[in-house]
Amino acid sequence: MPEMTVSVRWPDGSTSRLYSPSLVMHDHLDVGASYPVAEFTERATTALGIASDRVLAKFGFRCTSAAATVEQIERETAPFSPTDPVEVLAMHPPLPQEA
Repeated sequence: MPEMTVSVRWPDGSTSRLYSPSLVMHDHLDVGASYPVAEFTERATTALGIASDRVLAKFGFRCTSAAATVEQIERETAPFSPTDPVEVLAMHPPLPQEA
């Protein structure tokens, strides 16, 4: 199962790399897009839930790293307003047509 990272810029200008055990993040976020905190959190946690379900189906247990990424997102977005922007800087690996 391929894994990936998503680099984001938070509303205060700081950046983070977020881990996903699956490339499913490409289905929910776009590189270069900016999302309000609330929408970004919803999109990312939905994708990470799907990724964790895929790990469960393949290995018989949920992905604790996906859960840790959800916690990281909640912790890092807590200081911001739900409408503040989060920018998706990069996703690695990119999808083949993005490469």
